[in-house]
Amino acid sequence: MTTNAERYRTYRGIALFSMGFRPFFLGASLWAASAVPIWMASYLGLLPQAQFTRDWHVHEMLFGYLSAVIAGFLLTAVPNWTGRLPVTGAPLMALFGLWVAGRFAMLVPSHELATAIVDALFLFALAAVITREVLAGRNIRNAPVCILVSILGVANVLSHLGATSVGTALLGERIGLAVVGMLATLIGGRIVPSFTRNWIAKRKHAPLPAASGRFDATTLAITATALLSWSLWPISPATGIALLIAGLANLARLLRWRGWRTFAEPLVSVLHAGYVWLAIAFTMMGASVVFSAYVPKAAGIHALTAGAFGVMTLAVMTRASLGHTGQPLVATPAIAAIYVLANIGAAIRVGAAFIPSLYTPLLATAAIVWSGAFVLFVVIFAPLLLRPSLASKAARAT
Repeated sequence: MTTNAERYRTYRGIALFSMGFRPFFLGASLWAASAVPIWMASYLGLLPQAQFTRDWHVHEMLFGYLSAVIAGFLLTAVPNWTGRLPVTGAPLMALFGLWVAGRFAMLVPSHELATAIVDALFLFALAAVITREVLAGRNIRNAPVCILVSILGVANVLSHLGATSVGTALLGERIGLAVVGMLATLIGGRIVPSFTRNWIAKRKHAPLPAASGRFDATTLAITATALLSWSLWPISPATGIALLIAGLANLARLLRWRGWRTFAEPLVSVLHAGYVWLAIAFTMMGASVVFSAYVPKAAGIHALTAGAFGVMTLAVMTRASLGHTGQPLVATPAIAAIYVLANIGAAIRVGAAFIPSLYTPLLATAAIVWSGAFVLFVVIFAPLLLRPSLASKAARAT
């Protein structure tokens, strides 16, 4: 029987559309490298502030950039989960085209309803594709992922209602952030200890990361409860306490994976760094509710977005791009520089919230450094994503 890997290696269409990670990781990184400077230029008065607002910035990083990374990851992972064929060629091109159309609609808006419809189509199409594959492959274990992507699509629709209901639009943003936070907790809890275990075991070190069990399930339940509460009641003291508990629980979960043993390989240790940001984010979000006089709301939100989401997505994109294009799973100095830039940019962005007197220069610095990580990603990985993998070339030569 021909395996999915063999079918992928013998794919003879356009290399960019041979697997989901290629167009979506490239598109996501290009958009992150562009959208942040666009918003920063608007913030400084260099571009129309009425067009590139705070809402535009939030939407394009959450429902633009992050949605593309999620698509690239799931379209690559689901075939492994289900044993079914990956989405390639024309169907993948059409799905990517929907995402691009949404970015264009948000960049050059004409009619609010038309913009919302065009932008909303992508996530629902992605949810339909992923759900079809999971159900057809009888992979019920991953049904929660399908549900989360569908909820993300609904959150995107809600975020477009700012002109008629600001409260509804903000609810959509919170639900979107909560969904991505839950996906990071759920999927991160699989890949971080798995890749760590493989790396440590190959070097015959001991002990290995703790196996998944009740503690992990409890942490996921606590996190889901806290994020749901934050989505619906963001300033409730109970929500703040729940987030603080979620932050501490995820930190304890991370420590069980023994990430300090992987410092020799940035490709692995960066996954732990991203999860550290996740635990910090939940803790700071809770502290901004319980101790609002001391911890700004923006600090927790950007620890989650620029920190956890930014670092974890770059970690996943670099590793998957190397592995699926036949490259050694080793971080070169240039790849390690991507991780350094992302972490420094996130730290400056979080710190800016605590120093109002230096807010604007720190914000500009954070934007340059953080988006610079994605510029470097494009420079290094675009050639790999645009050309056939080494395995594919070998298959065509035989």
